[in-house]
Amino acid sequence: MESFNLSDKFLEKYKNKQPQWGFDSLSYFVYKRTYSRLKEDGTQEEFFDTVQRCVEGSFTIQLRHCRKMHLPWDAFRAQISAQKMYQKMWEFKFLPPGRGLWTMGTPVVDKIGSAALNNCGFVSTKEIGKSFSDPFTWAADMLMLGVGVGYDTEGAGKVELPLNIHSNAYTFEIPDTREGWVESVKILLENYSNPKYGRLHFDYSKIRKAGEPIRGFGGTASGPEPLKEGHENLSRLLDTYVGETLDSVGITDMMNYIGKFVVAGNVRRSAEIAIGHIDDKDFIQMKDYNLFPEELKDRRWMSNNSVFAAPDSDFSNVCENIAVNGEPGLIFMDTARKFGRLKDSERGETHYKYDDCDGFNPCAEQSLKSFELCNLVETFPANHESAAEYYDTLKYAYLFAKSVTLVPTHCERTNQIMLQNRRIGCSQSGVQQAIKKFGIQRYLNEFCDEGYKAINNWDHIYSRWLGIPTSIKMTTVKPSGTVSILAGSTPGVHCTHSEYYFRTVRISAASPYVLKLRKAGYRVEESVNDKNTMVVYFAVKEKNFTKSKYDISLWEQLTLVKELQYYWSDNAVSCTITFKPEEAKDLQSAIEYFSPYVKTLSFLPLLDHNYPQAPYQAITEEEYTMYRKQVKKLNLKNSHEEAMGEKYCSNDGCTI
Repeated sequence: MESFNLSDKFLEKYKNKQPQWGFDSLSYFVYKRTYSRLKEDGTQEEFFDTVQRCVEGSFTIQLRHCRKMHLPWDAFRAQISAQKMYQKMWEFKFLPPGRGLWTMGTPVVDKIGSAALNNCGFVSTKEIGKSFSDPFTWAADMLMLGVGVGYDTEGAGKVELPLNIHSNAYTFEIPDTREGWVESVKILLENYSNPKYGRLHFDYSKIRKAGEPIRGFGGTASGPEPLKEGHENLSRLLDTYVGETLDSVGITDMMNYIGKFVVAGNVRRSAEIAIGHIDDKDFIQMKDYNLFPEELKDRRWMSNNSVFAAPDSDFSNVCENIAVNGEPGLIFMDTARKFGRLKDSERGETHYKYDDCDGFNPCAEQSLKSFELCNLVETFPANHESAAEYYDTLKYAYLFAKSVTLVPTHCERTNQIMLQNRRIGCSQSGVQQAIKKFGIQRYLNEFCDEGYKAINNWDHIYSRWLGIPTSIKMTTVKPSGTVSILAGSTPGVHCTHSEYYFRTVRISAASPYVLKLRKAGYRVEESVNDKNTMVVYFAVKEKNFTKSKYDISLWEQLTLVKELQYYWSDNAVSCTITFKPEEAKDLQSAIEYFSPYVKTLSFLPLLDHNYPQAPYQAITEEEYTMYRKQVKKLNLKNSHEEAMGEKYCSNDGCTI
């Protein structure tokens, strides 16, 4: 198939050079550990290789779309545009999401479609009375591809599991493929809802043994044990519902068990969000450690739990739980459906932004219809010198995300929705840094409000050229994770831990990086929780430091979420609102005040746990200076180790 290539003369300017990493060696190491793929010669990519792969992959998608649809393609203009996109990524003006950095431009996209490039999705259980297995097998399929999945409990009370009276037996030989694992889950679940076999057996002999390499997504095989355990867990759970109606707790536990075997099956992490109802006491109490310590340890840790709510809901019961562990989060679906940016609602512009969405992704920044996926892209306003420069960046960030919508997934039902909505999520990170650099009013009015108009303009121009619908929604604020580390950015809207801190990174004890890090003078120690993992310490000084997460109030955080929902995000704003013990009493009044102006909310008690090897550890300026003096320049070139890859949407607090 025809492909797009950047000119050799242009690439020579970047070859064998390093960008201005945002957090110096920390950024470089995280890049090499997470996103640097092995090349054909067996060595790892450097950043100039990765940017080339991502840019060429994006423009190849556009080229093939134009050829397929018999649309005009101007090779000269495309070359100029692609070079500008490369420059914007090299200078950390914007970056694809971790999924894009890892997968864009690889054969994986040609093989399985755009599910490999999308960050997250949502599926509703409201129709399990018609097809019991569909939402669960879709979730299993997408989770195994590294997509974070949200789901609801709308199917509660709609399925009664009959007693299986068949005496025949059936054995299913599971193929050593993702599809084979998913099919086995489907057969198991269907045999409960509509008994076909008396006794169902699974033959695991075809599944590759533990330790064998996995091509494409990287890593090594886990063997059949995680899947076998998953089948046993699901069967044991569903046996308790035979002759009874499946409730919200059962639905959530099923999804948690699916996520659990996916995690153990060597997709290193999976992300789930379960969304119940604010008046469902059983659902709200599911993760109460005092009531269900064994269940929480066994499977319920897999999902963050939220509830559908309305601005006039009674928040008193959920606030009691939130004060203890931060859950459940709150989802305001009516606002998500009726409005894009809240500012546009003042002008009566609700009709074209109506979104018949059903729920949200795990980080709760993207409203989604059932079986829909979303792809994100990250911009860094504080890495610009003017708003005009930022508008130019938005063109290329938008174009990267829109290009992903041109590639279908392997799922027909998902394609039907995504081809209509063309939903993307152009996000901002380093919000706190941008406010410090430009001032709050200039940032909101120029970078957010006018920036949103710029994206709308680009969407009309490019959608007409590509012959596709404009996107139903385009902007968001994601919590970010390792991508913001590359750019030296604070994650999403969040404040940083402190002005000076240690950031710990976990790597395999067998990694060749361990010796290189030690030779360069870095503190490297064995993980207290896993003898096969090493923990590396990087000293960080925040640029454009404003205040730490210990200094910002509950009310200030909520106000900023409200402002970004008003000026920037037509999807939603993901922000984990931290609160101090003395602020717990204000939770209910704060939620009642802000609920009409936001689409989602999540909370977390702010406690200084001081547990060993924490991801963030505050240090003094003197400690920072001394540590920086003891370490040498980190050279990780010509490594033959495959990076881990980013498997799902991540947040600011993830352990990397």
